[in-house]
Formats: sequence, C-alpha cells, structure tokens
Amino acid sequence: MAKPEHDPELTITEAEDTRPPQAFRRVSLRERGFLADALRTETVGGVLLLFAAIAALLWANLPGLGDSYETFSDIHLGPSALGLDLSIEHWASEGLLAIFFFVAGIELKRELVAGDLKDPRAAALPVIAAVCGMVAPALVYLSVNGAGGGSLAGWAVPTATDIAFALAVLAVIGTSLPSALRAFLLTLAVVDDLLAIVIIAIFFTHHLNFAALGGAVAGLVVFWLLLRKGVRGWWVYVPLGLVIWALMYNSGVHATIAGVAMGLMLRCTRREGEDESPGERIEHQVRPLSAGLAVPLFALLAAGVPVAGGDLAAVFTQPETLGVTLGLVVGKTLGIFGGTWLTARFTRASLSDDLAWADVFALATLAGIGFTVSLLIGELAFEDDPALSEQVKAAVLVGSLLATLLAAVLLKLRNTTYRRMTEAEERDEDQDGIPDVYTQDDPEYHLRMAEILERKAAEHRRRAEATSADRGE
Repeated sequence: MAKPEHDPELTITEAEDTRPPQAFRRVSLRERGFLADALRTETVGGVLLLFAAIAALLWANLPGLGDSYETFSDIHLGPSALGLDLSIEHWASEGLLAIFFFVAGIELKRELVAGDLKDPRAAALPVIAAVCGMVAPALVYLSVNGAGGGSLAGWAVPTATDIAFALAVLAVIGTSLPSALRAFLLTLAVVDDLLAIVIIAIFFTHHLNFAALGGAVAGLVVFWLLLRKGVRGWWVYVPLGLVIWALMYNSGVHATIAGVAMGLMLRCTRREGEDESPGERIEHQVRPLSAGLAVPLFALLAAGVPVAGGDLAAVFTQPETLGVTLGLVVGKTLGIFGGTWLTARFTRASLSDDLAWADVFALATLAGIGFTVSLLIGELAFEDDPALSEQVKAAVLVGSLLATLLAAVLLKLRNTTYRRMTEAEERDEDQDGIPDVYTQDDPEYHLRMAEILERKAAEHRRRAEATSADRGE
C-alpha cells in the first residue's frame, strides 16, 4: 500500500507541544530513519573496530611479532619539506581521525539545526548528562592521582565515550535496545565528541605557528564561500580539505580540528525539493569510510599495547592507570546517571513510562567504553613519556573491557522489556510502511485498520459457512 500523503509528524496538537519534556521519548519519524542508518553503519564499524583492537593486541604480544608491530608503526612517510614526514602511527591519529571528526562535525551540525539539540528543552537532558559524564571521570582521575602522587596530565583520558565500540557491544550481546535509548546514546556521543574536540584544542595545543594557522583559517574561509556559492564536486573539496588539514597540522593545533571545522560548515537543513541536505548526503557517503576504515585502522595502530602480568597489575596499582580505569568505569557511570537524574529531579522532564532508572544506569555504564578518543588523548597527554603512555593505553583497554562486561550483564537483565518495546515500535498492522506508533492518532490509520479487519471478518464468515456446509448443517 502506498505511503499516505498525510504526514503523521504533523498530527501533534498544540497541547502536546507544550507538555513537559519526557526523558528518553520516542524519536520522530524523520529522526528514526536517520538514526537507523547511522546506527547500522556505526554498529558494523564497531565490530570492525573490535576485531582491529584484538588483532593489534595479538600482533603486539605474540612471540616473534611484537617487534614487527613497533617497527611497522614507526615507519615514516610523507614529504619532510612540507612538515609531513610522519610515522604511520602518527598518520593514523592525525590523519585518519580527521575523517572521524569530520563526520562528528556534520553530526553535531545536524543535531543543532534539525535534530534533538535544536529544541533547548529536549537538548537539556543529553547535554547535561554528557557534561556530567565528562566532569565526573576527570574528578575521579584527579582525586586518585592527587591522593596517590601521580601525574595530573591524564585527567582528560577517561572523559570520552566511543559510540562505535558501544554499539558493537550491543550487537554482540544481542540486546534489542529501544530507539529512544539508542537515540539518547547517539546524541550523548555527539555532545561528548564536541567536548572532546574542545579539550584537545584548548589543552593539547602547546606551540602555535601563526602563519600556518592563518593559512588554515584562510582555507576554511574559501571552503565556506564555495559551499555558499553552491559549488559541487569532490575534486574541488578533497584537495582543499587536504591543504587545510596540512596547514592545521603544521600550525601546532591538532589536525583533527580541521575535520570538525569543515563538517560544521556543511548545510544540514533541507530546502524545498530536497530529499536530504548536502550535509546528510555527504555524511552518508563518508560515514562508512570513517566507521569501516579510518577508525579500525587507527585502532590497529594504537591498541597494540604489550601486556604482561606486571603491566596488568600496574593498571590497578599505579595512580595514573588506576585513575583512568576508575574514571571510565565509575566516573562515566555516576556522571551520566547523576546528570540525568538531577535533570529529571529539578526540571519538568520525566522518565518515559516504559523505562526504569535501571535502564538509565545500564546505559550510563555502557558509555564507560572509552576507546578511540581516549587512546588519542592518552597519546597527547603523555607524549613525553612513552612508557607511561603505553600503560595508560592498557588502562583504557582494561577500563573499557570492565565497562563492557558490566553493561552486558545489566542490559541482559532487562532484555525482555527491551524486546517488547522494540516489537511495539516496529509493529505495522495497517501495512502502510510506517510503524503504527507514528500513525495511530491519524483517522486514516483507523480507516485502513477497519478495512483490513473487515476483510479478515469476511474471510472468517466464508470459512464458517464452508465448514457448516461440509457438516450438512
């Protein structure tokens, strides 16, 4: 049956628009399509990321292979005259992650102009939760290292959430997480990525080359003007983007900032006659490259930490590594759960009737998986101490593993409830291609259902008459 011309999103009444915001509410029909595409790609990318991390650990720890891993990561490539004679590991963290942050910039722009962050009331919950989810791990790290006499330089390491890895965990444990929780997790990660970008730009920029920085800014202005003039063609933007990235790297600012800036400049609102905005179209094209290639390759080159019995013991005894581990497992959970609870307690927001605070706690625990950006910040925080940098990477892996195991147990306990909610969200009894939860207040929905039920009733009457005739009644 053809999709009805009536848009179910327009059936919301004025009274419903002014009702108190509900935490973890069902996403809109338009958001549902975007969410499904984004989560599908990120989940596949997360599984590849998981395999890449395992491969890196095996490569770095199997007898006879460990030295080759370090040798390979230290191979230098690129023109030294342009200041780009970098190791392969450096290319991964500065270059490949620029693609990841480019997608993050588009996501943030779309959320701000067309998504959940557009409405300040709806945005308050994920924003406050994300901020608390970054402040609390930092405080945990600072407390542990302040008491233990460790370095305070790694305070930012446990503040980031890896959405791809978190979704891979969901795919592996098979939890049918409702769309509202998945949307909250994705929005939380978008805000989390923004704050991580701010942290990298402010706290990990030590020396500035103002000539290169000016050139990067000029390149971004040209990028913006071309977009506003409607110029199209990858052959224009890709070379320009590479020049901007190279100038940003040579300026002393982390090169991933260039990716974010270009992503934020793309238009993410739809104009008349457009099925999708330029930002959405480019995101659909680049996201598979980011999730399926860039991030897994970064993991392969960053997660290869030599792990011995003494190294694992140091994770729980050395203040820097213990601070990172507790920051991810304890700080992230308490920060996100506490921020969500405080928002619901002191504002008009309320928890969805289908969910319990145990669900929020489980989701907060899942956000303790800090992998990609945590590894990156660990490298930046301890770049002058390679041995400690490797130990901090091990702490990130251990903390993420503990958060994974804890979240898997908590989510499994509620899996029956999640499955029931997901089935209700997917039900399409009127067979119009749109889940019934979005059309059940539409009169056309009830007319279609009446027609379907009348056909079923007619079929049952026919069968009853045939059965009676066979019995000679």
